[in-house]
Amino acid sequence: MQGLSQEVTARRPALLNGDATVGELAWVWAKDVDALGAYWRHRLWFVDGALAAWGWVCLPYRVPRGDGTFRESMAAHLTWQTHPDRPELLAGILDWYDDVAGNVDRLVIVQSADDAAQAIVAEHGFVFDAADDDWIQFNMRDLTALPEPMLPEGFRFVCAGDVSPADAAQAHHDAWYPSVFSEAAFARVKQTWPYRSDLHVLVAAPDGTLAATAIVWLDEATQTAEFEPVGTHRDFRRRGLGTALQLHGMHRARAAGATRMLVACLGSPAQPAARTMYERVGFRAITRDLPHIKVAR
Repeated sequence: MQGLSQEVTARRPALLNGDATVGELAWVWAKDVDALGAYWRHRLWFVDGALAAWGWVCLPYRVPRGDGTFRESMAAHLTWQTHPDRPELLAGILDWYDDVAGNVDRLVIVQSADDAAQAIVAEHGFVFDAADDDWIQFNMRDLTALPEPMLPEGFRFVCAGDVSPADAAQAHHDAWYPSVFSEAAFARVKQTWPYRSDLHVLVAAPDGTLAATAIVWLDEATQTAEFEPVGTHRDFRRRGLGTALQLHGMHRARAAGATRMLVACLGSPAQPAARTMYERVGFRAITRDLPHIKVAR
């Protein structure tokens, strides 16, 4: 699946679907397999012995968070990818999706740059979900002309190799509270290609608190790196830490061989914070999610 992502990244990155990049596949699978693995279904499509498409369905679920609340979805969700030369395979993916999802609402996302996919999902009874205000914008920038990062006095950059696994996992939990992310999930992330501890960058506050965290996923084959996730501790926001950490991460990615950087963020005008932060450091949108839904009969 990551190999197909590499081909799409090299040829037409605007056709990469949500959670279908090299880094997103690694991150989503590793952090969620323990909690959501029982609700996942996968299928691969091969043409002449080479992977040409895949589908990943998440069925409705309800799993506990660490704070006593629940993470849940009442609908099925499809993540998918086809080779740029085989867009018609999406029709078969959607037929399979109907079979495995059963009689529940079905969600799927296509990209605004993908005219073929938009036509195919419409033919299969999916309609644009205008009520979904959490759509994602996909952004890119090359790694030339990088400004130097600047941190407030007393703050410093560290990487995951400099701190304990428990502290690195806590940094994510603090940035994304409430979260189901655990030390066990982090252990799995560390074992999943292409994770590198030297590209898992953090900001340490003067008191030692890990105030911001970001993982850079480097695909050496396409010289492409991706941020996923990027977050700041809720007690340290609005101090420029996220901006500084991104610039630091991009400098590290470039030193490791990357020539361009990807990041996804909420794109809705009603939720401008992340998008504005990424635009300030040079990212520009290349495509956006178009959420679609097929309501169960």
